[in-house]
Amino acid sequence: MADTVMNTMHILNKDYIQRYPDEALHIAAELNSKELTGLLGAQPILIATRVWDSLAPETAADVIEGLDDSLVKQLLTRSDPVHTARFLAYLSPSKRTRFLSLLDPVKGKELEVLLGYPENSAGAIMDPRFLTLHGDMSVRDALLRIRKLKPRFTRQLFLVNDKGYLEQMVELQDMALAEPGLALAAIAKPLQAAVLITASREEVVAKFEEYKITDLPVVDVAGILVGIIRNDVLVSAAVAESSNDILTMVGANKDERAFSRPLFVVRKRLPWLQINLVTAFIAAAVVGLFENTIAQFTALAVLLPVVAGQSGNTGAQALAVTMRGLALHEIGTSHWRYVAIKEITAGFINGLAVALVTAIGVWLWSSSAGLALVIAIAMVISMVAAGFSGVIVPIILSSLGQDPAQSSSIILTTITDVTGFFTFLGIATLMMGML
Repeated sequence: MADTVMNTMHILNKDYIQRYPDEALHIAAELNSKELTGLLGAQPILIATRVWDSLAPETAADVIEGLDDSLVKQLLTRSDPVHTARFLAYLSPSKRTRFLSLLDPVKGKELEVLLGYPENSAGAIMDPRFLTLHGDMSVRDALLRIRKLKPRFTRQLFLVNDKGYLEQMVELQDMALAEPGLALAAIAKPLQAAVLITASREEVVAKFEEYKITDLPVVDVAGILVGIIRNDVLVSAAVAESSNDILTMVGANKDERAFSRPLFVVRKRLPWLQINLVTAFIAAAVVGLFENTIAQFTALAVLLPVVAGQSGNTGAQALAVTMRGLALHEIGTSHWRYVAIKEITAGFINGLAVALVTAIGVWLWSSSAGLALVIAIAMVISMVAAGFSGVIVPIILSSLGQDPAQSSSIILTTITDVTGFFTFLGIATLMMGML
């Protein structure tokens, strides 16, 4: 263990992080909490802060317990405030209060404010650190201020009045090309967009997509500039949300990580696995209804997975598209008819194409035109039903105020299996004379 820490400390030096930041942080991510504690305590504060900012919030919550208060103060002071707020949210109220008490009042208040915003609101994802510029400031003075403070920005900077009210914006390129003595107000442009601090992530995404901007100012109800949302932060948040949706769709928990403890994984997954077991018995019960038919024509048992597999894939495609539409607000629950008709139509056309190929294959394999006809009809019906189900499941969950991603894949799989089995075996039973 000690050798591992020493070797890692050796490679995670300042030069290595500057030359190969991604590789260095990847190595740090593979360490356990005890090793990370030793690593952070042995590094210069600039390197320690960079490693700290790369940690997942739940990992940081484990690591901080073993750090000296002096190092904790430096890390929380220098660290990205949004990252720090997310990490503090993982702690109990008593621990959160203790760590905030180590900071100076201004920094502590900043983090308390961030912690108070609703999850996924503009206030929760904004960066409260921004450069304050005024319209009467000269380009020369503004550039000197930028060089001195080295704020994080991209192309746009925002102008406020003496009371902090957001007024205009300035392009960095225009500042670089302007005469040094010119006032910023002379090269300023009208604001393209701004959002209230309580705006939802969906509203923020809509603003970025509508105006094609890199930075979005956040204001309070009075119009005072309180933060900036960076496009890269929004993208990272969207990626995290998408990964959470992927996990919840299959019954895993969004809190799981690749290095989560086995007992934690079991506790989070087992309930949904038990539910999935119940749904599997439901599908098996449907097959049991046609036990006599299968006994007479064993080829039906061989072909069952073909129908179920195709309907399952069709449903999964419809589910993914619908989930994306709901997440990006391209559609709402009121659009279910249009989306359902579209998926039913696509399912019917795809079903005909797949059914034709399947029928030919079954006929060549079994020499039974009746069996080929049965599976062709069942394929079309089951794929149409699967497409409709892929739309209706997340929309129903959304209309009920539930997370549309929550285990929708498990529900959809049950529907497509039951529909596929019942359709195939039911048609075969009705057409037994042709088999």
